[in-house]
Amino acid sequence: MIKLGVNIDHIATIRQARKEDFPSLIKAALICEKSGADSITVHLREDRRHIQDRDVYELRKSLKTKLNLEMAASEEIVEIALDIKPDFVCMVPEKRRELTTEGGLDVKTHKSKLASIVARLKKVGIIVSMFIDADTEQVLSCSEVNADMIELHTGKYAKFFKENGIASAEFKEEMEKISEASREAIQKGLILNAGHGLDYDNIERICKVPGMNEFNIGFSIIAESVFTGLGTAVKNMKGLIGKG
Repeated sequence: MIKLGVNIDHIATIRQARKEDFPSLIKAALICEKSGADSITVHLREDRRHIQDRDVYELRKSLKTKLNLEMAASEEIVEIALDIKPDFVCMVPEKRRELTTEGGLDVKTHKSKLASIVARLKKVGIIVSMFIDADTEQVLSCSEVNADMIELHTGKYAKFFKENGIASAEFKEEMEKISEASREAIQKGLILNAGHGLDYDNIERICKVPGMNEFNIGFSIIAESVFTGLGTAVKNMKGLIGKG
């Protein structure tokens, strides 16, 4: 069965809105774990807009499952990752003014820098992923920098699903790109993950992509939890993944 990683950044977004010490990120993570999450994802941004350094250290101590740290190729954040030693890191592009990650990392252009970072992280036992668009050249570049896995950016998939539907040319074209990138990743021995924009309506279709290992989903689960509670929101998503 495809695994579910739950991104809890938006729990921290609520907390930071008032600079309070609640809602508790640890409590949220433990509820997600108890409800079936296979890993917990947080993005330690350079501007610290939601997740703080102490959050990552506390999560590392508290989690029974896996910790996935999303991070930019910033020396400051690399040093923190080397100190914390999360189970996984996912290298992502990062812009200060963006609301959320807008696209995949350009591994092809930055191979030399990323290869060096990957080597340092893997040396201390961290599994390294690259967050990329569904592009076979980017997949090949991930293999060349010796990454362990990729996470396909599914933002366009989600956008076309919502705006145009699965019968549209745009959606079909994006699905073909995802399928091609997935096949290339598996052929190169890379673990295949996906995430961004995945929700309760669109998750089942992408479950059908062969070789998928894990989805990382945050916003839709946290939004749904307002109405159902966090545990139920996680369980419902797990159920849809199992059904898909």
